Amino acid sequence: MTLPKFILGDNTEFPNAIYVIHTEFPRFIINLENDEVEWFEDFDAEDQKELETETENAIREATDFYDSEVAKYDE
Repeated sequence: MTLPKFILGDNTEFPNAIYVIHTEFPRFIINLENDEVEWFEDFDAEDQKELETETENAIREATDFYDSEVAKYDE
């Protein structure tokens, strides 16, 4: 199965939370309500530099993805 890079998620137990799931490395879920990130990867010290760069880009892309999806609903 091929997954999209980003998936939107919600849950009725957390009605104010807006989740974006990033399915590529580094895999994570970000809650856009509070910018909390939950990682699905284990990282070591060697990964730290790449992680910092990849994380910044991926979180920006996740936020842009959400904004784009919401704009489509407004059309």
